[in-house]
Amino acid sequence: MGTEEIAKVLEAAEPLIELAIAEDIGPGDATSKAVLPVDLRLQGRIIAKNPGIVAGLPVAEAVFTRVEPGLRFISHAHDGDRVRRQQIVAEVIGPGRGMLAAERTALNFLQRLSGIASFTRVFVDAVAGTGVTILDTRKTHPGYRVLEKYAVRMGGAQNHRMSLYDMLLVKDNHIEAAGSITAAITRARTAYPDLPIEVEVKNLQELEEALMLDVDRIMLDNMSIDEMKGAVEVAAGRVPLEASGNVELRQVAAVAATGIDYISIGVLTHSAPALDLSMLVQGL
Repeated sequence: MGTEEIAKVLEAAEPLIELAIAEDIGPGDATSKAVLPVDLRLQGRIIAKNPGIVAGLPVAEAVFTRVEPGLRFISHAHDGDRVRRQQIVAEVIGPGRGMLAAERTALNFLQRLSGIASFTRVFVDAVAGTGVTILDTRKTHPGYRVLEKYAVRMGGAQNHRMSLYDMLLVKDNHIEAAGSITAAITRARTAYPDLPIEVEVKNLQELEEALMLDVDRIMLDNMSIDEMKGAVEVAAGRVPLEASGNVELRQVAAVAATGIDYISIGVLTHSAPALDLSMLVQGL
């Protein structure tokens, strides 16, 4: 990951961090103010309680330093790294009140993004060696798309379109409204000649129609394994094929073995469990 990529993630994270701080801290952390001396300095260690892939360390750092600029954040891993159980992922050193006030918000970001990265890596590992590319979808939490799609990349997969404006995806409702696949694709290509176009098909008849048109990718919607194998034979490499529709971990290897090029998986972002992380502190 480069500095430009991190800068984009932090730019997207900034308003979310502000909302989260306002929500959690508000006018102040009453417990820390009551219990901790104002000059107390602490060292906090963020520990992975389960193995996984870490993602979101720059965001966690941004939370800590936003709440307390005097805090120093030291990463012991990089985003995209595989971490083991009980591994120290990062340290935070500095004013105790600010550290504990920021702890939950920082860990919420870090656990969520690391969970997506970890879940993604499981799918990526399941199709290793097949040549298939795992993709995410637009099924992200509102406002978190840049962060969650970044976490997918840290897990080793690639992003599908970011939004509705950077790629045309002609789906069943568009086709129904337009009257046919041919009509929908013709209008799409005329209106946006420079954007990539993907079209969704649900059977081999529709696939054959789509193959006659100017499209960049064809999505096989909720097809069976046998139907996908047939689609690969019909397409014969003329257009990349993407499998989509409730692809679960238990079947992803079989889907990849059909010979398709991409598998898009919504659960990577909408249902990934958080990676369990905690922070333990000690006085300095």
